[in-house]
Amino acid sequence: RRERMLARKGARPALRLAHRALSRRTRPALHGHDDAHDASKSVTVYWKDKSGKVQETPAAVGLNLLRVAHRGGVDLEGACECSVACSTCHIILEDEVFSRLPEASEDEEDMLDQAFGLTPTSRLGCQVVVTEDMDGMTIVLPAATRNFYVDGHVPKPH
Repeated sequence: RRERMLARKGARPALRLAHRALSRRTRPALHGHDDAHDASKSVTVYWKDKSGKVQETPAAVGLNLLRVAHRGGVDLEGACECSVACSTCHIILEDEVFSRLPEASEDEEDMLDQAFGLTPTSRLGCQVVVTEDMDGMTIVLPAATRNFYVDGHVPKPH
């Protein structure tokens, strides 16, 4: 759609090609799309909140942990809706799970710098994709989050 708009407005061909190339390289995980998961494969994950209460949820392989939390009724905010523009989905992982993950992107590292209660195994839940070897892991939720958007604003998952 954007490409057609650029063509109607007489945009230079190089601009149209650049836009097309960039749109093909965009990773769905950065924009919150969760249609790449396999609903037939699922693992169980445990969420430990700030009071120490543990909640069990199913997690579809290929889904990011923020979406898993929202589907399971876990209180994990996600103010930017998976666009890596906040740290409200900050989670703390077990050492062995953390060490198996791909390295965090520079954008994720920048957002983690803003997170409350940062630890060596902190990640953004929107950037951690569930794999089969995560079955049985416990995810710790920090005692608080920093939402620079609006105090008290909690977005509703789609």
